[in-house]
Amino acid sequence: MARNVDVAILGIFVADVVFRAARLPEIGETIVGSGVAIGPGGKGSNQAVAAARLGGTVSFITRIGEDAFGEIGRATWREAGVMPRLIPSDGEATGAAMIYVSEKTGDNAIIVVPAAAGTITPEDVEREAAAIRESRVFMTQLEVPVASARRGLEIARAAGVATVFNPAPAHTLDDSIFALADFVTPNETEAAMLTGVAIASIDDALRAADVLLQKGAGAAVVTLGEKGSLLRTPSAWAHIAAVNAGPVRDTTGAGDAFNGAFAVAIASGRDPADAARFASAVAGISVTRPGTAASMPTLAEVEAILS
Repeated sequence: MARNVDVAILGIFVADVVFRAARLPEIGETIVGSGVAIGPGGKGSNQAVAAARLGGTVSFITRIGEDAFGEIGRATWREAGVMPRLIPSDGEATGAAMIYVSEKTGDNAIIVVPAAAGTITPEDVEREAAAIRESRVFMTQLEVPVASARRGLEIARAAGVATVFNPAPAHTLDDSIFALADFVTPNETEAAMLTGVAIASIDDALRAADVLLQKGAGAAVVTLGEKGSLLRTPSAWAHIAAVNAGPVRDTTGAGDAFNGAFAVAIASGRDPADAARFASAVAGISVTRPGTAASMPTLAEVEAILS
């Protein structure tokens, strides 16, 4: 089959409601924050926007409601050039996320409610199989149901499409799903949860990556925030340094920036280490800006900082 699409992504769109404050309140406590904003979010949607702004041809498979939050999603995809493949909704609402951002460090804490996108079934994914089969790279996460993510990976694997599995948010998984992933891309918290290896150093990240390969993944990329990332293939490993693009304002979209960039770089033919370096630059730019989808840079901006 002709590969007419660089990246196909299965995931969710939600409206992010972002609160900036000095700290999280305790249970029963009210504190005064310093800012609030509503904008586009959801890991899959953010990754799709990141890949499209970098010049990729991107299909995004999801489900949204016929409501105001859903319209935010449609407008976001139009602006970025993402091609939505919308699974029909039967009255469900579009999801939302509560995001706390530290006004001091830019670090975040998130509660996400997938709503409509959380009802995507394996049968829904099967009906969108053509979008997966015509892509060079397929990527999914765990904000959609596990069975649906698995079905997407199975369709891609059967069609010879490269697969990127971003196991976020992490929870207990059957090891067989990792065998469907050419690349598995957890952050350090997710990698620790999936492998039982506490990660406090690059060596720890390498041990966790080895466990992921033992579970069946073709390769592992463990993202480590300001420490960069760790790439582990069956024959080698590399520590990829983080890229400092300026003062950190908001880390919320960094992981999605990295994953979207990594997927589109693999689709373009870059080797995994080069793809991870490119993705680090994209993530490094994203954290200098507020928001998630809104923080994703263009290819020209990335090339400028890499040069």
